[in-house]
Amino acid sequence: MQLYLPIAEMSVNIFIIIGLGGLVGVLSGMFGVGGGFLLTPLLIFYGVPPAVAVASQANQIAGSSIAGAIGHAKQGGLDPKMGLIMTVGGVVGAGIGSWLFTALKALGQLDITIGISYVIFLGGVGTLMLVEGISAMRDSSGRRRKRRKRTGRKGLMRRLPFPMYFPKSKVVISALAPLAIGALVGILVAVMGVGGGFLMVPAMIYLLGMPTQVVIGTSLMQIIFVTAAATIFHAASTQTVDALLALLLLVGAVVGTRIGIQIGRKLKAEQLRVLLALIVLGVGIRLAVELVQPPERLYVVEQIS
Repeated sequence: MQLYLPIAEMSVNIFIIIGLGGLVGVLSGMFGVGGGFLLTPLLIFYGVPPAVAVASQANQIAGSSIAGAIGHAKQGGLDPKMGLIMTVGGVVGAGIGSWLFTALKALGQLDITIGISYVIFLGGVGTLMLVEGISAMRDSSGRRRKRRKRTGRKGLMRRLPFPMYFPKSKVVISALAPLAIGALVGILVAVMGVGGGFLMVPAMIYLLGMPTQVVIGTSLMQIIFVTAAATIFHAASTQTVDALLALLLLVGAVVGTRIGIQIGRKLKAEQLRVLLALIVLGVGIRLAVELVQPPERLYVVEQIS
């Protein structure tokens, strides 16, 4: 069943788009990641223009994160004060990223920038995850894993100006730290269409010293508002948000997440990390191959009426 996407200016198979959203939803349920870093390349593989893929699926991340944030908030796993400060930084970063997105689009360098960024990002993250996952599997199979002291960087965070106490997380750190982390994530959301949880969660644990039980909920709170802001910025500046595409992806993601949760319960954590790393590396390699392959047509002649 075909559906024409007016912003992407192409016809797509509804079931394939829902299936892509469902696939990323399964991964989200299995691994606890937003899936934006995989969904954008998958949409590009299908033929969706990179600019539309980035802007449209950012909206899907916002929708799929709401339920998770509400659930964590009900269980006391959310620091609203920290989330608010990170959201302010994230919205500012999304504005900067949207400006950069528009500038690259005007220069005609947006598609190649998105492609190269994903190759570097997926290759680096996938390699680190694979090494860590294999190491964890070896440790769990025989030797006892050594416990590492998580010293973090709380001392440095306290020495920065504008210290602030966060009662829910029970930490005293500079307000500049969560602002900076939020801003960086906002730029990534606007330029690459990723949720940013892969960067934000470890930063909140190791740099800000937040308890793990409040990190995920706080991260999801920030993701909701920042991805929504990025969607608004894209819609206003570049008109690259395709609402029909975002809706189809969201439908698939809701169903896929439930399936992924059930699958994830049957696998060990180490196996999940290795599997996700292989998927990430596979997508990164595929993108790298597409970047170096010569196009079918070296020149395109357009008739201007």
